[in-house]
Amino acid sequence: MPILLIFLFALTGLAGCEDKTPEAKATRAPVQVGVENLRPQSVLLTTELPGRTAASLVADVRPQVDGIIRERLFREGSEVKAGDVLYRIEPSSYRAAYDSAVAALKKAQAALPSSENKAQRYSELIKDKAISSQDYEDARAIYESDRAAVAAAAAEVERARINLAYTEIKAPISGRIEKSALTPGALVTANQSFPLTTIRRLDPINVDMTQSSTSLLNLRQAIASGRIHVTGTTMAVKLKLDNGTLYSYSGSLEFSETKVDEGTGTFTVRAEFPNPNRLLLPGMYVRAVIEEGVVDNCYLVPQRAVSRNTKGEPVALFVNKDNKIEQRVLSISRNVGNSWLVESGIQAGDKLVVEGSQFVGIGQAVTTKEMVVDDATGSVKPVEDATPAQTAPAGAEG
Repeated sequence: MPILLIFLFALTGLAGCEDKTPEAKATRAPVQVGVENLRPQSVLLTTELPGRTAASLVADVRPQVDGIIRERLFREGSEVKAGDVLYRIEPSSYRAAYDSAVAALKKAQAALPSSENKAQRYSELIKDKAISSQDYEDARAIYESDRAAVAAAAAEVERARINLAYTEIKAPISGRIEKSALTPGALVTANQSFPLTTIRRLDPINVDMTQSSTSLLNLRQAIASGRIHVTGTTMAVKLKLDNGTLYSYSGSLEFSETKVDEGTGTFTVRAEFPNPNRLLLPGMYVRAVIEEGVVDNCYLVPQRAVSRNTKGEPVALFVNKDNKIEQRVLSISRNVGNSWLVESGIQAGDKLVVEGSQFVGIGQAVTTKEMVVDDATGSVKPVEDATPAQTAPAGAEG
C-alpha cells in the first residue's frame, strides 16, 4: 500500500509540471505594450527663473530747508500723485526772508534809472569833450554797479522764493507712500540722512531675475543657427506666484545686465509687469517663465519612457514595423515640462513604448495599444479614455 501511494503522487506531479519547451513558448500570446505615436510639432521653449519683485520707481522724501513740521497732509499707505503736498514746515521766517529780498530788489531797481540817465548824458558830453574821460568812466562804472546790484537782488529774491516753496514738501513721484518717520512738531534739517517717508511706484512693477551665462550662450547660438526662431521684438514673460498660482497679467523683458558676475557666473534680467490691483508688492519671491522662442519639427518624448544604458546615454524602446521591440539612443537637448525635447533621430509615426517596457525585451514580438501621456502629470491613459485636451498635439508651452 505505501509503495502504491508513492507511485500515484509521482504521476500527479508529472501531470502538473509546466511545459517549458520552445514549442510551448512559441504558442504563448505576445505581450501587449502601450505606445504613443510620435508626431512632429512646434514647441514653445520657456525658461523658468527665480526672481524678486521691485518697485519701478522709489523716492525717499527729505526736507530741503530747516524748520518745524507744522502739519502732515497724507494718509500713510495711500496712493499719492506727483506734486501733492505731503508736509508743511513753519514758513514764517522764510516768508520774511522773501519779503526782505523783494524790498532789496526794489531798492536796487530804484537807483538804476538815475545812474543810467547819467551814463547816457555823459556819453554825449564826452563826444564834445565837455567832460573828462575820468568823469565818463566813473558814471559808467556806477551804472554797471547798479545793474549788478539789481541782478544780485533778483537772484536773492529767487533764492528766498525757492526756500519758501520748500516749506511745502511735495511728492516727487506718484505711487504708494509708506509710514511717516516724524510727526508734526518735529524739527527737521535740510538734506538730513534719514527720509521722512518713502514713495514706491507699484504699477508697473519690476521683477529682477538671475540667469546663468551658459544658458544665454546656448540660446543665442540656437537663434543664430535657426533652430529657434523668435517672434516679435521682446520676449513675453509670465509669473508664478509664491503660492503656486499663475499671475493674471503677462509682462515683457526690459533689459539684461551687460556684465556677468565673476563669482556666480550669472547676470540679472529684468521684466516689467502691470500691477493695477497692487497684488504684487516689492520683495515678493516669484518664478518668471520667459518665452525664449519656437522650435519647429521636433518631437516631445515623455520622460517616463526614457532610461539610461550602461554608457549613460538616454535610450527608449520603440515598436518597429515587424511589431518587435527595438532600442534607440536619443539625442536630447532639454526638458519641456515632463517630456524631453528630441530634435533628431525620430521619424513621424514612430511608436514609442510608454507602458509595459519592464515586461519586454529587445527583439520580442508584442502587440500595441495606443496611449496618450498627460504632460502635466506624466500619467498614461488609453486614447479612447483621454479628454480632447489630452489628445491634442502638445507644443504650446514648455
